[in-house]
Amino acid sequence: MSTSRDHSGFAHGSLTLPDVTITSYNLELRDDEGFVGDRASGRAFRAILDELRAKVGEVADDPFGGLPSRELKKKTLDRVLAEGDPIAAGIVHGAVEEFATALAAVVRRFLRLKSWAPVERVVVGGGLRHSRVGELAIGRAGVILKAERIPVDLVPLTHHPDQAGLIGCTRIMPSWLLEGFDAMLAVDVGGTNIRCGVVRLNTDEAADLSQADVWQFELWTHADDKPNREEAIDRLVEMLKDLQAKAEKKGLRLAPLIGIGCPGLIDADGAIERGAQNLPGNWSSQRFNLPQVLREKIPSIGDHETVVVLHNDAVAQGLSQVPDMRDVAHWGVLTIGTGLGNASFATRGAEDAEKPKPKDKAKPKAKAKAGVKKAAGKKK
Repeated sequence: MSTSRDHSGFAHGSLTLPDVTITSYNLELRDDEGFVGDRASGRAFRAILDELRAKVGEVADDPFGGLPSRELKKKTLDRVLAEGDPIAAGIVHGAVEEFATALAAVVRRFLRLKSWAPVERVVVGGGLRHSRVGELAIGRAGVILKAERIPVDLVPLTHHPDQAGLIGCTRIMPSWLLEGFDAMLAVDVGGTNIRCGVVRLNTDEAADLSQADVWQFELWTHADDKPNREEAIDRLVEMLKDLQAKAEKKGLRLAPLIGIGCPGLIDADGAIERGAQNLPGNWSSQRFNLPQVLREKIPSIGDHETVVVLHNDAVAQGLSQVPDMRDVAHWGVLTIGTGLGNASFATRGAEDAEKPKPKDKAKPKAKAKAGVKKAAGKKK
């Protein structure tokens, strides 16, 4: 693996992007009980489910047949909630209620921060969002906050969680880099899965990238295989090369770019400072630079040298929501996955629009005329 910094000339983890200014991301809030965000993660929801099942199991049979909660698919939980055994449905409903309460508490805690204080809307993404159970938890948390007179909206992520981070990668770099191309390669690295995709820009339909979509994508659940870092990178490169070949065969003009969303605090040189503890191996090592490694393994796309731009995965997922956030000046994103990703944004241009205009001062001419009139009155 390369031990050098990335010398592509593009800053990674930039806080000023074409559409937004990032006011914060990858915040690691702690209290006496540990990381605040861990209480609203996917693992936290499963833990709540386990606890409720254990309590019911003390006096009755487990309605889920003893299957571990981590193995219960979201579709199964949705079906149980809608039409399953009443006791099983009651357990799922109870877990949703308890998790929603925890999510509302986490949002409340974030809103106490200076960077989150002006936030008007919070987009909730991540894997749990792609289920009726997740949608109900988001809706219930929103109701809890409104009942407390907290003026913030909680809304589910618009795009499928498997694709949102890929689509958001189109917005982590200067838009001129995409001019003249049909599509780009994008990567969403998570604590459980790695997703790679070909994102069509569709600028002929909308120049502002609001119609960008995922043409092809591959998903690898690395948590099942438990690879080391080198094995994970090799598989990632294999996925990207496969997608590159498919795009070229289709006749898509691929931009010589790879956009990546990855957990952690991203340094300008492409190093991951902290927050990547759920990834296979040590991705925060000073001897590891993901953009540089990918540039070495995929040196060119088409006739151009490859440019790799890295940013935080919650930021990338949030950026997919930009077209739906133009009506608010400040907004945030929480991604419920292996952990709880977070970012807050200020819509560029909206910051000045929301400032109150100064009151008009009396014009000197008007004062002069008034003085003349008064003087004329005295003469009479």
